[in-house]
Amino acid sequence: MPASAVSAPSVETAIPARLDRLPWSRFHWLVVSALGVTWILDGLEVTMVGSLSGAIARAPDMHLTSADVGALGSAYVAGAVLGALFFGWLTDRLGRKRLFTITLLVYLLATIASGLAWNFTSLLAFRFITGTGIGGEYAAINATIQELVPARRRGFTDLVINGSYWIGAALGALGAVAALDPAIVPFAYGWRAAFIIGGLIAFIALLLRRFIPESPRWLMTHGQPAEAERIVADIEARVGAAPPATPLKTIRLRTDIKSWFAIGLRTLFTRYRQRAVLGISLMTAQAFCYNAIFFTYALVLTKFYHVPNGKVGLYILPFALGNFAGPLILGRFFDTIGRRIMITFTYAAAGLLMAITGLLFAHGILSAASQTAAWTIIFFFASAAASSAYLTVSESFPLEIRAIAIALFYAFGTALGGIIGPILFGALIGSGNRANVMDGYLLGSALMLIAALTEAAIGPDSAGKSLEDIAKPLSEIVD
Repeated sequence: MPASAVSAPSVETAIPARLDRLPWSRFHWLVVSALGVTWILDGLEVTMVGSLSGAIARAPDMHLTSADVGALGSAYVAGAVLGALFFGWLTDRLGRKRLFTITLLVYLLATIASGLAWNFTSLLAFRFITGTGIGGEYAAINATIQELVPARRRGFTDLVINGSYWIGAALGALGAVAALDPAIVPFAYGWRAAFIIGGLIAFIALLLRRFIPESPRWLMTHGQPAEAERIVADIEARVGAAPPATPLKTIRLRTDIKSWFAIGLRTLFTRYRQRAVLGISLMTAQAFCYNAIFFTYALVLTKFYHVPNGKVGLYILPFALGNFAGPLILGRFFDTIGRRIMITFTYAAAGLLMAITGLLFAHGILSAASQTAAWTIIFFFASAAASSAYLTVSESFPLEIRAIAIALFYAFGTALGGIIGPILFGALIGSGNRANVMDGYLLGSALMLIAALTEAAIGPDSAGKSLEDIAKPLSEIVD
């Protein structure tokens, strides 16, 4: 709960208001590009495993079954869950900048190792470690972006950055086509080269992150107000911000406590219990739909539509582009129309369309092209919905526990929806029965509709509000 001891060492600061008033600038583009690359890398990873699953399964040193391919996806997601929890805790304790450097380095090394795996067991282990890096990235990066982007642009920026996952997916789809073309890369090495290239992209992002400062909001709530003031002054100079015409809103914060973890967790599930229920609902629904369907879509194309492995990426490409178009086109409405209306709409639209597509698939009405078109339309809405889930859990809780809150809801939702989903769908597809696969689609539809109803009932509308107004810092002193 907010601090109330007037006698505690404290500082009065206008840092939140100073950050929120800044004009959009090259500094913000640096934040978006250097940190947002996380979602591109995640999309690249997921697409590569999906698009290359057939080639990996038939590799001479792998010999994987459909269940093994599903296990690779689940190992990646399981690693992401544990990585989010561990690195999320460290992000709140040690700072944003340290952790978004460490987590990217973990990803970089593990994905290159995936390309050098010598058998199924080693590949499974490296996919797990790769996931830990990406999971840690989600906590560190979402927290940092929320704290550096002005409130008036937070919704659109957050949705587009999260949606950039699908730029990675599109790159992965195109890369898979090249990797599976024996005229370009020998069959035995194509999928390996794809993983290694992902590591090289991460290295470029690692260099860019050197120029991003620690979050002033984290510093001001962890006993370092002077350093926070110095960084904000530097940012203002970089963007050329004019002095404010009127006095800015200030808050008074305790400076004698460095860790709010225990107090924060109690607050999370008492004062913010309703928001916790909402976060779990939104994260679980989107994680199940994305991980279950996307990790295994290549298997659907090859098993039910007999699409050659080398052509799978061509079907995933429009699917990926539609997913990026959703947040890009709809994102601005989350700042203008509002969070609750838009989140409810996107979840409900995706859920209803998913149910219809499942029924059409079960009755053999769809072709490979028409099913891809259906998924492209569905995930135009679902992508905006999924991005809004990260936006919701990122801005709805006190600053001192923002990273661990993101990690907890990401981990819980992903554990329920992301680990179970690929295994379940891998088994359903392996059965060769369309009705069984339809049941999986209907389950995903039900989860999305439940999430839509939950948002409509209890979702907060945070558009345009300062993070400190949405959830007061635990260290704030209330007179």
